[in-house]
Amino acid sequence: MTSALFARTASKPRAGRPRDRVTLAAGCVVGLFVFLAVCGPLLVPHAPNAVDPLNVHAGPSATHLLGTDDSGRDLLSRLIAGTRASLAAPAVVIAVSTTLGTLLALVAAWFGGWLDRFVSGALDVVFGFPGLIMAVLVAAVFGAGLTAPVVALSIAYLPLITRVVRSAAIKERNLPYVSALQLLGAPTARIWLRHLLPNLGPLVLVQATIGFGYALLDVAAISFLGLGSQPPDPEWGLMVANGAPSILAGAPQQSLYAGLAILLVVVAFNLLGTGLSRRLLGEQA
Repeated sequence: MTSALFARTASKPRAGRPRDRVTLAAGCVVGLFVFLAVCGPLLVPHAPNAVDPLNVHAGPSATHLLGTDDSGRDLLSRLIAGTRASLAAPAVVIAVSTTLGTLLALVAAWFGGWLDRFVSGALDVVFGFPGLIMAVLVAAVFGAGLTAPVVALSIAYLPLITRVVRSAAIKERNLPYVSALQLLGAPTARIWLRHLLPNLGPLVLVQATIGFGYALLDVAAISFLGLGSQPPDPEWGLMVANGAPSILAGAPQQSLYAGLAILLVVVAFNLLGTGLSRRLLGEQA
């Protein structure tokens, strides 16, 4: 199944090459930010939280390439150092929701009947609550910080991955090779691990890639509202919020640079997900 899928997508016309270059560029941007998230603390030119009251709202210079914020902190250092916190939370959200969602989808598709109806009904209830509102309510109850909102967003994102994977898993479950494996006495776990999951893997990867951008926006919005990361953490959503009062004073750089970083990562992940969808799933764009 998987080899046939890749063989079919590999034979696409050469007209798709410009789109492949866009996907490659998006992948490079994603790779760059992942590198900054891992190695950022080693690359910052200044301590991210070092305050310089005599150098507030300074413009770009040889010492501060992107200038400073309202406390005299180096913006480039804070953007680089904030990459880890800004990407780690949505990564946890997507990892948890994708893992649990895929497992729920396989259980519902494999056993069917009342279990499938129960899972679908429970997901419909969760789907009725917007993820951001759920995260804000949880943060308001349990206090500011990223732990509670990340848990809430992980639950809120479950229906998004489960519904898509469940539909594909039902089709895969009803294919003749699955029945043949069952007749041969293959254990259920082996069928799942060696056949169903590899064939559903491209779809799961595409959904996780696209979902990461939305999770990043939600996490940044929570920090912007003051319910996520707390000062002086150099998190992008928090930087946008902290720089907002300075915009009218003619110093928009803190909010501007952090907002551009969020925009760039979200667009890159969306383009990468679209490219992977076209490449792995054979979708026409």
